[in-house]
Amino acid sequence: MCHLLGVTTTSSRLLALLSLLQSRRDWPGALLADRLGVSLRTVRRDVDRLRELGYPIAAAKGPDGGYRLGAGTELPPLLFDDEQAVAVTVALQVAAVGDDAAGRALTTIRQVMPARLRRRVEALEVTAVAPRPVAPTPGGVLLALSAAVKARETVSFDYGTSGLDRPPRHAEPHAVVSWDRRWYLVAYDLGRHDWRVFRADRLRLRTPNGPRFAPRRVPGGDVGAFVTARFRGVACTGTVILALDAAEILPYVGDGVLEELGPGRCRLTLGSWSWMSLAAGFARFDADFDVVEPPELVEAFARLGRRCEGAGQRGSAVSQA
Repeated sequence: MCHLLGVTTTSSRLLALLSLLQSRRDWPGALLADRLGVSLRTVRRDVDRLRELGYPIAAAKGPDGGYRLGAGTELPPLLFDDEQAVAVTVALQVAAVGDDAAGRALTTIRQVMPARLRRRVEALEVTAVAPRPVAPTPGGVLLALSAAVKARETVSFDYGTSGLDRPPRHAEPHAVVSWDRRWYLVAYDLGRHDWRVFRADRLRLRTPNGPRFAPRRVPGGDVGAFVTARFRGVACTGTVILALDAAEILPYVGDGVLEELGPGRCRLTLGSWSWMSLAAGFARFDADFDVVEPPELVEAFARLGRRCEGAGQRGSAVSQA
């Protein structure tokens, strides 16, 4: 029993040592020993163990010596604290929409993540993903907003540059959305009695959350269409489900809102100046699809089909003449 206890203590100390080495460039040996509560000899022995695991740790000469964690030729096991693990997971979830390697990395991290962190990151549900890199936003804010969306709890927050002396905003969170390199919260503002889109990086959440609420229907019934219309100010927006992988069409979506639904299925929302041009925009992806909404888009597809069929028949007649 004593032997097993010693192994556990040594392993925990190695992880603590590695965490310290990752947190700053240079560490005097005496300071490391003091932080870990061990002797200099133990620090040197633990450094040798980490080197055997593949971590390139350089030693500096001197009375106490010093240590620096450098970059190696191979990737050794990585160590993240809780906030780093959450931040990496958030970034990978965004990248995974258009990158299969990022999707595999996300799966790997989730498999080895402690249960307490896995429950936190599983609350993060990105409803709509814009086909561009997303600007940094604290992972804790995204997780708190996503948890409120999932639990249907009202949130209170200070927004923008307004001082804390002003009354907070109160809203019913509907979805966490990324658009044009930023994160947003789509919510019903209880003070304005209307739907709003808030930049997540400008939110300063107040705790605890408020009471639970019955979900409302977002204008138009689809969050992707709502966000597209709000930001682009276009006259016509529509949503379809395409029989394609999201990653396959990601480079060609432009300012649309793309949501991965699984292998061979994705939801796409686009906007345009007319229903006919919008129908043509969806048709360019050359795949089977189902129209989600609105009815005007269904009618536009019917007109476009008849027009294309007529053009094909006239072209055939001309070629035979």
